[in-house]
Amino acid sequence: MHYVDVILPVPLDGTFTYTIDDAQALRCGVGMRVLVPFGASKTYAGVVTRVHDEAPDLPPEKVKGVLALMDDTPVVLPLQLRLWRWIADYYMCTLGDVYGAALPAGLKADSQYRPKMETCVALAKQFASPEGQKVALEMLRRSSKQLEVYQTYLQLAAADPSALLTREALLNSAHATSAIFANLVKRGIFTTFEHEVGRLNHALEPHLERAAQLSAAQGDAYNQIRMQWMQHPVVLLHGVTSSGKTEVYIHLILQALAEGKQVLYLLPEIALTVQITQRLQRIFGNRLGIYHSRYSDAERVEIWRKQLSADPYDIILGARSAVFLPFQRLGLVIVDEEHENSYKQQDPAPRYHARSAAIVLAHMCGAKTLLGTATPSAESYHNALTGKYGMVRLTTRFRDVQLPEIHVVDVKDLRHRKMMRGPFSPTLLAAMRDALSAGRQVILFQNRRGFAPMLECRVCGWVPKCKNCDVSLTFHKRLNLLTCHYCGATYAVPPICPNCENPHISGRGYGTENIEDQIRDIFPEARVARMDLDTTHTRNAYERLITDFSMGKTDVLIGTQMVSKGLDFGRVSVVGILDADSMLNYPDFRAYEHAFMMMSQVSGRAGRRGDRGLVILQTRSPQLPVVQQVVSNDCDTFYHDLFVERELFHYPPFTHLVYVFLRHKQEAVVEAAALEMGALLRRSLADRVLGPDKPSVARVKQLCIRKLVIKLGQDVDLRQVRLFLQQTRQQLLSLKSYSTLQIFFDVDPQ
Repeated sequence: MHYVDVILPVPLDGTFTYTIDDAQALRCGVGMRVLVPFGASKTYAGVVTRVHDEAPDLPPEKVKGVLALMDDTPVVLPLQLRLWRWIADYYMCTLGDVYGAALPAGLKADSQYRPKMETCVALAKQFASPEGQKVALEMLRRSSKQLEVYQTYLQLAAADPSALLTREALLNSAHATSAIFANLVKRGIFTTFEHEVGRLNHALEPHLERAAQLSAAQGDAYNQIRMQWMQHPVVLLHGVTSSGKTEVYIHLILQALAEGKQVLYLLPEIALTVQITQRLQRIFGNRLGIYHSRYSDAERVEIWRKQLSADPYDIILGARSAVFLPFQRLGLVIVDEEHENSYKQQDPAPRYHARSAAIVLAHMCGAKTLLGTATPSAESYHNALTGKYGMVRLTTRFRDVQLPEIHVVDVKDLRHRKMMRGPFSPTLLAAMRDALSAGRQVILFQNRRGFAPMLECRVCGWVPKCKNCDVSLTFHKRLNLLTCHYCGATYAVPPICPNCENPHISGRGYGTENIEDQIRDIFPEARVARMDLDTTHTRNAYERLITDFSMGKTDVLIGTQMVSKGLDFGRVSVVGILDADSMLNYPDFRAYEHAFMMMSQVSGRAGRRGDRGLVILQTRSPQLPVVQQVVSNDCDTFYHDLFVERELFHYPPFTHLVYVFLRHKQEAVVEAAALEMGALLRRSLADRVLGPDKPSVARVKQLCIRKLVIKLGQDVDLRQVRLFLQQTRQQLLSLKSYSTLQIFFDVDPQ
């Protein structure tokens, strides 16, 4: 009897064992998919991890059999399975969770993937010869529309005899209807057949010679990186905004390709791939593949299969999920904007960090890793300072363009003197007016979407809140709805306050939608666009917004953190940071780190070419050291102060953090469970365990939440701690009173 161990896309621990007949066992291998039954009625596509003869410790009648083999060759490589196991182990989730995140839906389905087909047209055999074509012309002499389609076919076929002509292309060229075409088929003049077509673009030829020559500073950085790689597999490239890091990446990619290696180029935000794709395709053409969640599932399946083929893409450019793609000869991993917390998956599991996963993948492949950023994460910077990573600095902007001048505006004083126009200071409005009159562009950064972060009754102070979550609702004026940004629930805007029946309900605070409306009123001649989650639902929306702004079709771009992430616009002379305090006052130990990064990054969008840019930073706390460090671009002092504080209070990078979350519909149950789990954990981890307490949002989607924080020093065996946490979790969930409790871990939270 033969058996297979299979990973299923279900959030359950371990693998599942099934019987497999002799014929199937001979054809089956690790990484192939098998169709298997699960439970009473479900079937899943599982990934085989082992084929063996060891009977499981179950009665024979309990072991189910494989229904079918789904592949002739593996769809998951052994290296990928190693990465899956590392993610499941390190981030304390199941292999099924990782499988669910890693494979496109089309490869997880229990039905076979269907390639895209097109209907092609050919002349019937009897009409293919010159004599036959004359006969057809005579037949169609009295049918002018059919004759026109037939003659169009002859013209297109003569232009490129070797090319297949699709039905759609023929009808579009002849401006004809499908009914006319159907009559030609019915009369036996045309025949049709189905032809498989790829969804991927193979048209662009590579032009490696188009790579720009590096400046002296870039060339020095390039050489230093290659020297550092001789001692450190991971190197941090710390380059100021607009220093030309991308050109350095391109030359490192060229070197990797010359050595016959593949490259993985990670970006934190899908919006960034729009601009970088254009730059890379111009050089690498069809050797470049793009992979992220805004591509259709069918496209992602085709890219996956291409990466398994004998002719894979040499370069993959993608967001977080691209780390799961199969690579056969990976030699270089580039993690651009490595500081971005978008690389960390939050919900659902696996709650992995793509930067860490990419470094581990590179190590498994023997590849080199480059982390690039203008504002390194605390962990990466500390690793570089302590010699774990190599570090290379690029301290000058390309063509020696100066860093922008940052002007801090004290809005507290201006509001006291009633000089603010809504969220805009006179300084900002004057700078915008000057920029627009000079034909320049402006970016306004407000890290809140919607029209107003909340509505409030001006009489009694009532604020509408979500019924499912402990958060106030955001008002979206365009939709005239109140929306919960946690669970997505929407509510009608009440005409009067339900608490005191007063009609005076108005918005508090400013979201990007409100900013957009006000800018249109103040600068009616300006062309204004907004970039946030509400305006970028589709792949094309990103491309349209960025392309229009790049081409000068938009004068003012208003956005959330999306506009801070590495976008390269040449005509931006003014950047406005409307509310720095919303970042500085966030209740999280990383608040200053994230604020410093975000303000520095969005400031770097100004004056990237030519004249020096201007940044207007509006805050109620201009005296804060972090604000002054942003103004002077003093990274060294900022990180020094940050590390002193982090070491004193035992936070990363001097400790490892694990958050333990407990969720249940009943508050009393989750409170009791959290207290009990805290007591169990303290038996071994003592004062390393903090809490339980309520997180800032203590109820989401009708589930009450409690949180425990575990701080682990560098001297702790993390593997043993993870095992202990898993055992404690199982111990608590085995109790009948906690059978419906949810417990999950967030390792290295961001």
